[in-house]
Amino acid sequence: MINVSPGIGAYHGVHPAAPQADYERLMWRDCAPRADKIRIREHTCTCQRIVYELCQAGGLLFVRRMYRTDAVLMHESEWLRAVDGERLWLRILLGQVR
Repeated sequence: MINVSPGIGAYHGVHPAAPQADYERLMWRDCAPRADKIRIREHTCTCQRIVYELCQAGGLLFVRRMYRTDAVLMHESEWLRAVDGERLWLRILLGQVR
């Protein structure tokens, strides 16, 4: 999942695994302003067309998905308790959920 640029040895960023054959489709929602401050705890590599961010606000976690074309389309998962949000993040990285 970690990509290192050849010859440079610099950290490039986490790339989520390709979706598995039996991956679960996540219900993505339009982003809504639910909190004044949102902390991005982790994110996938920005060299990809789709970037995922694990976000935290108000004691809850959610995943934001940014699909970059000519414009940036943003969606988010449901807001979850920390343990469930961490599990969702890991499943996205492993290609089990999209």
